[in-house]
Amino acid sequence: MSSAQAPSPLDRLSLPDAAGHFGPFGGVYVPETLMTALQELERAYEQARVAPAFQNELRQHLKEFAGRPTQLTFAERLTAHCGGAKIYLKREDLLHTGAHKINNALAQVLLARRMGKKRIIAETGAGQHGVATAAACAKFGLECVVYMGAVDMERQALNVFRMRLMGAEVRSVDAGQKTLKEAVNEALRDWVTNVRSTHYVLGTAYGPHPYPKMVRDFHRVIGQEARAQILEREGRLPDELVACVGGGSNAIGLFFEFLEEPGVRMTGVEAGGHGISRGEHAARFAGGRLGVLQGCKTFLLQDADGQIEPTHSVSAGLDYAAVGPEHAFYHERGRIEFAYATDDEVLATFQLCSRLEGIIPALESTHALAFGLKRAAELSKDKVIIVNLSGRGDKDVQQVAAMLGASRK
Repeated sequence: MSSAQAPSPLDRLSLPDAAGHFGPFGGVYVPETLMTALQELERAYEQARVAPAFQNELRQHLKEFAGRPTQLTFAERLTAHCGGAKIYLKREDLLHTGAHKINNALAQVLLARRMGKKRIIAETGAGQHGVATAAACAKFGLECVVYMGAVDMERQALNVFRMRLMGAEVRSVDAGQKTLKEAVNEALRDWVTNVRSTHYVLGTAYGPHPYPKMVRDFHRVIGQEARAQILEREGRLPDELVACVGGGSNAIGLFFEFLEEPGVRMTGVEAGGHGISRGEHAARFAGGRLGVLQGCKTFLLQDADGQIEPTHSVSAGLDYAAVGPEHAFYHERGRIEFAYATDDEVLATFQLCSRLEGIIPALESTHALAFGLKRAAELSKDKVIIVNLSGRGDKDVQQVAAMLGASRK
């Protein structure tokens, strides 16, 4: 479907179309071997999403196992520090396993059981999706294999141990940059080889249809809760929502319920790394162009010949060359704005939030918080901002300690 034929950017429930397109973005670009598996997955999901038994079971596990609903916390001291808009934190960091990833992992593992799949594979960058998938597989007694780049395994050693402790096999990926992109490649290769017995629990709102839609829907609970909570606390909707964007699952989960509210501004925050120069960042909207990678069409960091460029971020979960197609769609139509935070800004905000609020945020989430603090300082005190605190920073403490120690020598 061409951009001219695409639905209005406010017609959120019509997206994607039957072929998995968000305007010119999305779609299905995979080997023929995977087409049957994706069609099976789409059928199973479309049945499950309207099946009361599946939805009731998922709600039960999200409540009793994952810990939903999560709190909406007024960040009083950060607000005072900025001197402007009220800052609220949507506390996905309080969920079991430490991040929003458990919403999707639980749901997809339940869906895999419904399809009769006994073996689960996943990719992971920061390790949070891997840990969530390992936990869900342990709960339901399924085999679990997680692919993780060797570089990410080193900087997220705690999460590697957590996955193995719960019975998952963590396979190191030593190709390329040894980060998230290569982990996805290996997971796709595994799925092609073992497609009959295996379900791939893709961890973000990316990849071939139906994954972007399915993962988005499994995270809609974030925005549904936030909407009800802010109406209760403030008696009105927020002025702005802010969330970090790697693939974009936590962000679209928060944003989706507000897309048709023109008074609510939305900002996705990418990884600015060392700055916007080749190989030094992962800000797709600041330096990318349209292309196809790992199953869908979207904005990519690529050179003039279409080769994927190296990326960098202090956060393993945002260190990725592509962005979810639904984000690309809303960016093109001006509904979601995108900014970036640099490594230095993130490290400073990581320490500030820890000192002022007693909350240690994940480095990924700290990108959103760094931008949110700047935005709050620009706005008047009668404005309200919600920042999605998508994960907790326990996993990052050793890495940050080493970086801060090196910078102070």
